[in-house]
Amino acid sequence: MSELPTALVLRAAEFAARHHADQRRKGGRRRPYINHCIQVAELLARVADVDDAVLLAGALLHDVVEDTVATEADVRSTFGDAVADLVMEVTDDKSLPKAARKRQQIATAGKKSGRARLLKIADKISNVRDLVSDAPEWPAQRCLTYVEWSRQVVEPMRGVNAALEALFDQVCAATEAHYGAE
Repeated sequence: MSELPTALVLRAAEFAARHHADQRRKGGRRRPYINHCIQVAELLARVADVDDAVLLAGALLHDVVEDTVATEADVRSTFGDAVADLVMEVTDDKSLPKAARKRQQIATAGKKSGRARLLKIADKISNVRDLVSDAPEWPAQRCLTYVEWSRQVVEPMRGVNAALEALFDQVCAATEAHYGAE
């Protein structure tokens, strides 16, 4: 008997929650990191109208290899190739310096699969939104620089979901207005 899609998504939520349990978001409120993963999946379901269990599981797990002790092999053996391939497609190579990782995200954005594009746009929405809702202890210019970099990542991925892209644009504009961008 094959697994129900809902069971896959809930297993991914439990796995992500367990692995991110001691992590907090950067920001004044220090929210539990898992909230970000849940928000990315929720944006995909609500805004992009996604009911693809592989994509929703991937959204919940999108930072687990990059930011926890979980490995690609762990994700692959627990969730299968489709979920693991998606997670790895959006996982930064932490062996690279931060600036190189940021350049690589821009360079590879347009080459990503449809699922990965949706996930990355939802991830950027969540991250940019948190620059206001859970303001990090960053100067305004650093927040504005992050918004501009996020736009550079999202631009080559456009055309995958109009509603998600419109929300990204709205969130960027609101964040820029909050920080006084001209």
